[in-house]
Amino acid sequence: MKPMLNCFSALLLAACALSTAAQAEELTVMTSGGFTAAFKALSPQYIKDSGNTLNTVLGPSMGKAQEAIPNRLARGEHADVVIMVGYALDDLIKQGKVDPASRVELADSRIGMAVKAGASKPSIATEADLKKTLLAAKSVAYSDSASGVYIENELYKKLGIEQQLAPKSKMIERIPVGSVVANGDYEVGFQQVAELLPVNGITYVGKIPESVQSVTRFAAGIPKNAEHPAEAKQLLQFLSSQEAQDTVRKTGLDSVPR
Repeated sequence: MKPMLNCFSALLLAACALSTAAQAEELTVMTSGGFTAAFKALSPQYIKDSGNTLNTVLGPSMGKAQEAIPNRLARGEHADVVIMVGYALDDLIKQGKVDPASRVELADSRIGMAVKAGASKPSIATEADLKKTLLAAKSVAYSDSASGVYIENELYKKLGIEQQLAPKSKMIERIPVGSVVANGDYEVGFQQVAELLPVNGITYVGKIPESVQSVTRFAAGIPKNAEHPAEAKQLLQFLSSQEAQDTVRKTGLDSVPR
């Protein structure tokens, strides 16, 4: 860790020591895929400094899957922190399920493309290149979260290839898109960069052109029925701190403009 991060960690440790909670707590954190790699990379430092432990529950920010965070909360599942797509979190705030004062912005996430490891790496540097690659692809997979919704509802229309791509495209539920590309079920796959990079058996091609890119802002908040709101607030302060940004960027995310 860099000196600044160590300094912040020391402050976090002091804050935890002064907390009214005298004993270590276990926090349940529900996080969607785009921020998961960053969260896993940062979690050990929080655990070390605070003495608390983290129970991580994975699920998409939206959609019909039972694992989706809104659906988990609707079933009465407990969470101290939820990390998800910003506008999906805002919906939970409107529903009265998350404390609006607890909301913090964590990172920006862009969409990338991958092919099976060993396959030729197509060009997607320009809109024309991306369009050509998609038209030539035998099959296309994308996620059931924000990036996939954008591709299905907007990207194809912007490129003028909606009719050609619809029959050979598939929204992949619950599992990483990279996994179905790695095993050869689909020729190309799209998902947020931070969700593609950890997958084995694929080649990361790059981000789609900025002119047709969709930037997803990840944010976090504390449910109103959280059992450990004070500790949850300390965790969010750490995750959103300037000192955590080097780790955030290494996982394929972009820092939120300050």
